[in-house]
Amino acid sequence: MPDATHPLPRPFHALVLKSGVSLGGLSDDDRTWALAVAALRLEAGVECTEAQANDALKGCLQHEGSFLQTDHVELRRWLVDTGWWVRDGYGRAYRRRHLGELSEPLRAIAQALSGWDVAAWILSQRVAAQHAREARRQAWEARQTGLKEESPPSPASTAMPQRPTQIDRGRI
Repeated sequence: MPDATHPLPRPFHALVLKSGVSLGGLSDDDRTWALAVAALRLEAGVECTEAQANDALKGCLQHEGSFLQTDHVELRRWLVDTGWWVRDGYGRAYRRRHLGELSEPLRAIAQALSGWDVAAWILSQRVAAQHAREARRQAWEARQTGLKEESPPSPASTAMPQRPTQIDRGRI
């Protein structure tokens, strides 16, 4: 599970490097961690309008939540339905629950993430992975270029032996 330097569980480390991840397709544990990251976009206990909540989630989906394939509306519904956020009866105001209001599993995750800049860590992991991918691509291209620079084999050495023709068969 989480450790002191990185509170996110190891499988979630790989998840944040992906793209196009659907919330519905995640395991319950991965979904809970993904929603926790999004929930942090609102300060605990501070009420905001629907427009402010939407703006916060749009920002999340452009940055630390960019691995998710969803829109801010679906994400907002998941946050309310799973208990991270509370919506007023009219759907006009939202707030993130205080630690004491969260169920035990959510509280443990919220405590693990408190005081840690999750968004910055996720973004740094995505940038590092992108640089590693680029380095692998450049190394591959260099190998391909090196192969092209070597002298190609002569056509005679790579030619397949010819099959005897009807006339040749008669002489054999």
